[in-house]
Amino acid sequence: MSFNIAVAGKGGTGKTSVASLVIRYLKKNSSGPILAIDADPNANLGESLGLSVNKTIGLMLDEFQKDKINIPSGMTKETYLQYKLNEIIVEGKDIDLITMGRGEGPECYCYPNLILRKFADSLAENYAYTVMDNEAGMEHLNRRTTQNIDLLLIISDHSVKGVRTVARIRDLVAELKLVVKKQSVIINFAPTNLDPLVVDALDRLGIEPTAIIPEDREVYEYDLKLKPLLDLPDTSQAVKVISDLMANL
Repeated sequence: MSFNIAVAGKGGTGKTSVASLVIRYLKKNSSGPILAIDADPNANLGESLGLSVNKTIGLMLDEFQKDKINIPSGMTKETYLQYKLNEIIVEGKDIDLITMGRGEGPECYCYPNLILRKFADSLAENYAYTVMDNEAGMEHLNRRTTQNIDLLLIISDHSVKGVRTVARIRDLVAELKLVVKKQSVIINFAPTNLDPLVVDALDRLGIEPTAIIPEDREVYEYDLKLKPLLDLPDTSQAVKVISDLMANL
């Protein structure tokens, strides 16, 4: 049975970077393969992991709808769809990646989300860990893409809006009765001392951060140069915080 980790939060809070650093920690310190899932239509987890993504679930579904009349003889629609899904898995050293991506049209993402969830569930038993980088906001929760989670990391930047989004995600998890065994809040891009307004928002909403990640120039430079965050040195401040967090959890 895979240990499932999901990362959620407001847009621009560094969810993908956190997900990548969690994967870095697992790859370095744990035994067993990792399934990385990019559930954000604005996909960029692959770049952070140094993996090239040539096909996504969204594009595959577009192609499937166009080509379904050409399903090989003797093969059911479901079997052919499973075959096409397997083509989008990007294999790396100890890490495999599947990416939801966007379709070509303006259609709702509900169906790609449904396909992603079922496909991820079918794959999970082959991996020691799954780490899902979710889209900004709370749509993935409403669509129940994120469910049966062992650890939910909710990310905020150093802002009152980010903290309020954390509270809404926490409340929505309870409202939808999602199976989440443990939740941890991370404040990202933090200065040496949190602003009193951010501290006040945390206190009023009853949120106690599990970890605070300082602004890390190395993470910024790696992102800028499109270098995999897996290659960050152990001395990186962000790496240290995530490593301590994961070790404690």
